[in-house]
Amino acid sequence: MTSLLDKENNYYLGVDGGGSKCKAIVTSADGQVAGVGVSGPANPLHGMDKSVASIIDASQQAIADAGLAGLALENVVAGIGLAGVNLPWLFQQVQSWHHPFKQMYLTTDLDIANIGANDGSEGAVIIVGTGSCGYSCAGGKKVILGGHGFPIGDIGSGAWMGLKAVQHTLLVLDGFEKSSRVSESVCEVMGINNALALSEKVAGRSSRQYAKLASVIFASEAEGDFVAKAIVAEGVSYIVSMSETLLKNKPKRICMIGGLAKFILPRMPHNIAAQFVEPIAQPEIGALTFAQQNWQDKHKQSA
Repeated sequence: MTSLLDKENNYYLGVDGGGSKCKAIVTSADGQVAGVGVSGPANPLHGMDKSVASIIDASQQAIADAGLAGLALENVVAGIGLAGVNLPWLFQQVQSWHHPFKQMYLTTDLDIANIGANDGSEGAVIIVGTGSCGYSCAGGKKVILGGHGFPIGDIGSGAWMGLKAVQHTLLVLDGFEKSSRVSESVCEVMGINNALALSEKVAGRSSRQYAKLASVIFASEAEGDFVAKAIVAEGVSYIVSMSETLLKNKPKRICMIGGLAKFILPRMPHNIAAQFVEPIAQPEIGALTFAQQNWQDKHKQSA
């Protein structure tokens, strides 16, 4: 196997932590992925302890997958991009974490997504998965749109769609709205037949759990359901507006990533959708690049 060490005998790790999962990679000197680890959600907005546990678990999995089971995290330089840390108080909370790494470089999931998708150059990226947000870096100007967190924001995301489905179903069960394929599907998936039972099922649920209901929306839309069509149209309209705003900054490239990208892009107006290009690399690669660049810059300055 190609050595994973750089000329300073450092191992590098890239971590992408979102609302549904946390993915970590270890790469070889020539950029080939040598080890991958996947664990649970890592957005600190939903609990710092859970986020930390997911980061460590995914990191250890990646190291083991690379055949480096004896390597301690204290010998690893980590680049970590997390959902939620665009909020300053959360960034500070994670930054203050007594982490186990040799060095940790922290940034947002948007930043690493852009670095990976656009090969570290100026560009724009929209994430549409459990949550939704947009980012552009063009002409030295950085813009962040959305990313306010569930349930107050993240329009067009899987969690938002799941919440819309639940809200509609509650109205149906209380007799305020007509039954639809969406409400029928939610009742089937949840195994309930009254509003109180549904309330008990969803009480305290995370954005990840709400996002699982996004499939109900798209399946119902495919059947021509009027409620599903309205929810999808509202979500797509929001992402279109986000796209138009980011494109005003004239980024060199714009990409869309996340689990719902394959559903959203085909439903956007052609003149907007046609401007999106395939990401060059995934966010975890962006996180690793972020770690390498910061470590090397730090040592150039001290040389």
